Amino acid sequence: MKQDRTVRDIITHPSFNGFGRFLFPMMAGKINDSHKIREIDALLPYHSHIHPETTENAIDYLFNEVRQGKRLFYDFYSESQKHSDPEKRDTGLFFFRGQANAPFAVICPGGGFSYVGSIHEGFPHAIKLSEHGFNAFVIHYRLGSGQKATEDLAAALSWIFRNAQELGIATQDYSLWGSSAGARMAAYIGSHSVKEFGGEDCPRPSAVIMAYTGHTDMTGNEPPTFAIVGSQDGIANPSVMKHRIKNLSRYGIVTEFHEIPGLDHGFGLGVGTPAQDWIKDAISFWQRQIKD
Repeated sequence: MKQDRTVRDIITHPSFNGFGRFLFPMMAGKINDSHKIREIDALLPYHSHIHPETTENAIDYLFNEVRQGKRLFYDFYSESQKHSDPEKRDTGLFFFRGQANAPFAVICPGGGFSYVGSIHEGFPHAIKLSEHGFNAFVIHYRLGSGQKATEDLAAALSWIFRNAQELGIATQDYSLWGSSAGARMAAYIGSHSVKEFGGEDCPRPSAVIMAYTGHTDMTGNEPPTFAIVGSQDGIANPSVMKHRIKNLSRYGIVTEFHEIPGLDHGFGLGVGTPAQDWIKDAISFWQRQIKD
């Protein structure tokens, strides 16, 4: 049974040499790798509606990409930067290819800045974007604080812009996606710019997609913003996001807001819930912000 494979089996597989440890949540730099795929929810304490089938599909997708000779993982910090700050060794970008020269998205999974939940709300989202023809990156960032994580996002965006031609992607009209803590990272860049967090002078995103977070910082100069939250979210009170979207709308910023009845925090794609098609709505929102 594929769901009886352990985390250890996957992260040590030669296909994922050098970055296997970033596939699953690390806490304090360690992974409880004895869990089986069908027990994956034990690694994601801030998340809900976790389906082993979704995890299995994501891992199979990555395996298939490797079998086709595609590169999955890229460093955005240089060796000298990682030598100067060893914490930066725990960073990188997973690349999910769409159509050549199509716009890109960077997806910032959540985890309360204590782990990175890519397996639940990073890789599955990137696969959906790739299926729609977009290029997508999932960032693995440093833990411990929103400041460090957002600096990593700024560094990653700077690297993407520098290497766009080699990657075969368009840089115009990119979007930032984030869930929970990751949504705060995306919003910080949208509000304050890449340069403000130590990156290069890159343009701001054409859209920010925010899922279930309690982010209040704003400037009144934000990009178009899509937000979704569950009405029963006990971590990110839905009223906070509703208030944010109302304020952005008052500034004349294009917004779209979804509050899903009865849903709690960290639902990812929302498989099997009333939110299960939300990512299609978010993609449509982004597409409407793309210039002809």
